[in-house]
Amino acid sequence: MSQVAATPLLSLRGIGKAYGPVVAVREVDLDIYSGEVVAICGDNGAGKSSLIKVISGAEEATSGTLSMRGKGVVFASPHDALSHGVATIYQDLALAPRLSIAQNVFMGSELTRPLLLPFLRVLDKKRMAQEARGFLKQLSVTVEDMDRPVERLSGGQRQAVAISRALRWKAEIIIMDEPTAALGVKETALVLDLIRKLKADGRTVLLISHNMRDVVALADRVVIMGAGRKYVDQPLGDLTADDLSHMIMAGNARAA
Repeated sequence: MSQVAATPLLSLRGIGKAYGPVVAVREVDLDIYSGEVVAICGDNGAGKSSLIKVISGAEEATSGTLSMRGKGVVFASPHDALSHGVATIYQDLALAPRLSIAQNVFMGSELTRPLLLPFLRVLDKKRMAQEARGFLKQLSVTVEDMDRPVERLSGGQRQAVAISRALRWKAEIIIMDEPTAALGVKETALVLDLIRKLKADGRTVLLISHNMRDVVALADRVVIMGAGRKYVDQPLGDLTADDLSHMIMAGNARAA
């Protein structure tokens, strides 16, 4: 089914966000469809972060509405957004470095089992380890020791753990904020592959990135913002990284 005929998975209409007298986002309309990678680009101060905070439930919009599959929604918190299938993976990943892989994947949604009496329950560590390994396997990432502390993993492996936590919550939309920042070439390639696997699995990815090469490698569609407004919303097509950089600069000139 074409995007024209399909019902958007997530729709934003007239979204605005102000911090007192400072307007960070201005009247943004945006439709997000299942199974696509949408890159949201723009210079610092363009409004990307504020827009994502509204979508993720971290902050409430000053104006406008959100809907999922045509039904209006209000995300009161990130956990509320997560319960609706919207997960956000920030640049710092929000992982607990000294906890194990399995503990991080199931943080806030731990599995338990009865102990002797039905009303006595303990953590089901074995099952959590098995399921955490399964989520990583979906991403073609193999780590045998689920008890390994996250601080002992590579940057790409940590991204895989954060994504696995989103999969644990059955997230349909995964927002990734600068996922390859500060990573080397090998680790960046791993993260790009992780995003491709999410798309192949039918997940929707919102990619916030300053790296136009990553955008060209991954995105189906690019949204460019400047001064809080959406200036560009189009399929990536044959656009190059240089093309995107020029479009961002052109948007900045219009906003000036």
